[in-house]
Amino acid sequence: MILMASQREKVLTRLRDKALALPTGAGVYLFKDAAGRVLYVGKAKSLRSRVSSYFQQAADLVKSRGPDIARMIAERVAEIDVLECDSEVDALLRENRLIKDIQPPFNERLKDGKSYPYLQIRTGEDFPRVQITRQPMTKGAKLYGPFVAVADLRSAVPLLQRVFRFRTCKLDIADGDDKRLSFRPCILHTIKQCSAPCAGRISKADYRRDIGNLRRFMESKGFAVARRLSKEMDQASDSLDFERAAVLRDQLGALEGLQKRGLVREHLQPEVFYVDPAEGLARLGELLDKDAPPRTIEGIDIAHLGGGETAGSLVCFIDGKPFKSGYRRYKIRTARPGDDYAAIAEVVSRRYRRAGMDEELFPDVILIDGGRGQLAAAAEALERLPSAPPALTSLAKREELVYIHGRPRAIRLKRNDPALRLLQSVRDEAHRFAQAYHHILRRKKTLGK
Repeated sequence: MILMASQREKVLTRLRDKALALPTGAGVYLFKDAAGRVLYVGKAKSLRSRVSSYFQQAADLVKSRGPDIARMIAERVAEIDVLECDSEVDALLRENRLIKDIQPPFNERLKDGKSYPYLQIRTGEDFPRVQITRQPMTKGAKLYGPFVAVADLRSAVPLLQRVFRFRTCKLDIADGDDKRLSFRPCILHTIKQCSAPCAGRISKADYRRDIGNLRRFMESKGFAVARRLSKEMDQASDSLDFERAAVLRDQLGALEGLQKRGLVREHLQPEVFYVDPAEGLARLGELLDKDAPPRTIEGIDIAHLGGGETAGSLVCFIDGKPFKSGYRRYKIRTARPGDDYAAIAEVVSRRYRRAGMDEELFPDVILIDGGRGQLAAAAEALERLPSAPPALTSLAKREELVYIHGRPRAIRLKRNDPALRLLQSVRDEAHRFAQAYHHILRRKKTLGK
């Protein structure tokens, strides 16, 4: 034990020295175990300062970071990787993406599917509406973001409306509809925040010109307008018009909030882009060489922390939508702690042991959260059953490769492929459900109830 403690201290000393040599700029850091598995992902304004704080001998990590993180540092972290970023906002968005993709066991935040919002201009409409959304369109829209602070974005939109007078309503407005001429516009037109295309108060060409100006403003990040507001605020203050200065200050702050955003292509959030379930099922049927699209999909995942309180989950999707009555959860009984393959085999055996025996039915597709190893474990368990399922697949995190049992090579689909988006939905829901049950088991063990 003394030797093991001495070896661990050497590792911590090496990591402490490495942390002190890290860059001082913003970025994302990853703590890994001896096998190279990512344990924790975090962001930092200063990589050197933030990462070093974990390894200071006088640091009370239990108080500052919590008991799980303290145990992770003391017992498991063997390597540090960093990714330098251009800004704190860039670091925040990259941290969010990495946690969603890798699902590190010691990260509690950002694994629940929460996403950042976009500002969306629906360019496919005669009179494009502007809206804040967490489920952006894949076609017929221009997107800006994602924005890291939805409150800042909501504060900025009314200010932008006063300048560009765009609509935010949900009305479907056609250019040639004469019924608009008798329509009464809403109060936003009265207070000069909308040009009222709903009532024919502006032509299609003029409205699109205003939308074009808004797009140029967003693409330039509004530096000219910000300079003008700053100058007016100083003038109002010099004139002792402090009320006007305060209004301008708030407007300037709202505009500055628009800068806290990423780039749509660089900071992709594939989970927020809506996919038509029918389209996803049809595409999945093609990939599986089926005569008809599948209707039922069941997803399986395993959750634990360091092998403790291992939980299994099964979620059911019918016609591309969650069917909550078909959800199942499993407390793993036979697999050794940390053996994900054996845990998957146990869940598969317990769920499908009566399938094909007139007591249960197989779903059209079984999806395992994981790569080739997890798929093989599920296949081996199914081979011991009286009958085989129609299709067995797995979806690996990070690279998002699709494995189909019986095929030698994985399939790499485009990020916006409807089949991939549908499988991601099932996989992520299975992961969420497994994590929820795992936390229940941990709480029962900790509190004794």
